[in-house]
Amino acid sequence: MSDASYKTIAQDGLWSSNVVFVQMLALCPLLAVTGTATNGLGMGLATTAVLMLSGLSVSLLRRAILPEVRIPAFVLVIAALVTIVDMAINAWLHELYKVLGLFIPLIVTNCAILGRAEAFASKVDPLRAAFDGLMMGLGFTFALVVLGATREIVGSGTLFANAALLLGEHMAFLEITLIPDYRGFLLFILPPGAFLMLGLLLAGKRVLDARLEHARRSRTAAALKEA
Repeated sequence: MSDASYKTIAQDGLWSSNVVFVQMLALCPLLAVTGTATNGLGMGLATTAVLMLSGLSVSLLRRAILPEVRIPAFVLVIAALVTIVDMAINAWLHELYKVLGLFIPLIVTNCAILGRAEAFASKVDPLRAAFDGLMMGLGFTFALVVLGATREIVGSGTLFANAALLLGEHMAFLEITLIPDYRGFLLFILPPGAFLMLGLLLAGKRVLDARLEHARRSRTAAALKEA
C-alpha cells in the first residue's frame, strides 16, 4: 500500500475504483444534487477539497492517533474540514451554497471519505495521501458532472445552466444551450430520472470495461505469439 505508484493511485481514483461507478458510495448526494452539471461540479469540487485535505491531515497525524480511537479521531478531522469548506462556500459562492444546502454539511457522512482515511491515508506518506484524495475526488466529480450533464441535456436541452450565477461570472463560458426551443423531458430532471440515468451509465461503464479487457487480452496473446 505504502509503495503504490502515483499512476496506480490516479487510475484507481479516476476509473478502476471510482467512488460511484465501482464502489457505489455517496449515492445520496449524487442522486440529489445532479439536476444540472453545474450542481454536480460544485458538489464534486467541495467533496474533492475535503478528500484531499482529510487524506493529508490523517497521514500527518497517523502516528499521533492511538489505534483504539482512530475512527472517532478521523471523523473529528473530517468534520472540522467540512465545516471550513461549508463556511468558505457560504462566503464566496453563496448562490451555490443555497442550492446545495444541507448536502454540504452531509459530506461528513460520506463513506468514501472515512473509508479512504482508514484504508489508505492512515498507512501512507502525506504526499501520496493527498494525491489519493485528489484523484478520488476528481473521480467523484467526474461521476457527478457526467450524471448531471446527461440529465440536464435530456431534461432541458442545456449544459451547465446558471454556471455564472452559482460558480461566479468567470464561469459563464460553460453555459451552453444545446437544443434551442426544447420543451424538455421532465422525468430526467426529477429524482426518478437520476436512478434511470445512473443505471444506464453503470451499464455503459461495464460494457466499456469488458471491451477494454478483451482488447488487452488480445494484445497480450498477440505479443506471446510473436515471442
